[in-house]
Amino acid sequence: MQQEILDILQKNSRISDEELAVMLGTDAATVRAAIKEMEDKGIITGYKTLIDWEKAQEEVVVAYIEVRVTPQRGQGFDKVAERIYQYPQVTACCLMSGGFDLFVVVEGKTMKEVALFVAEKLATIDSVLSTSTHFVLKKYKENGVIFNRPRKDEREAVVL
Repeated sequence: MQQEILDILQKNSRISDEELAVMLGTDAATVRAAIKEMEDKGIITGYKTLIDWEKAQEEVVVAYIEVRVTPQRGQGFDKVAERIYQYPQVTACCLMSGGFDLFVVVEGKTMKEVALFVAEKLATIDSVLSTSTHFVLKKYKENGVIFNRPRKDEREAVVL
């Protein structure tokens, strides 16, 4: 049941315990207890709203930054990653394989704000060797949700 709950909550974290119970063929109290247990164990770490910023009044600039670093002796990449993810502009930080070591997602109000963050904060960290910044121009899909899906015309054709 744990995996089923996680799959459903990942798609819609606003679903009620009662709706989950019906979907899983159990009662709401059992669902609540299972969710509480997963929260206590740190399996469920939070609930987030997915926003289409293009439709909102406030624009947000998102950049994906690849970072090459020198791992620190005895602590590897973890200490460098911890220093980077402490910044409020950083919304994600992951160790990755390939030509770069860390993948960092940064948000700001303008491209200049993000660029200054990279130049003044990120690139100045001692262990950072280089960065490669990619600005997001348009999001088509995020966390399984498709943005701006074309609406299908449901009208019937009339031929005269």
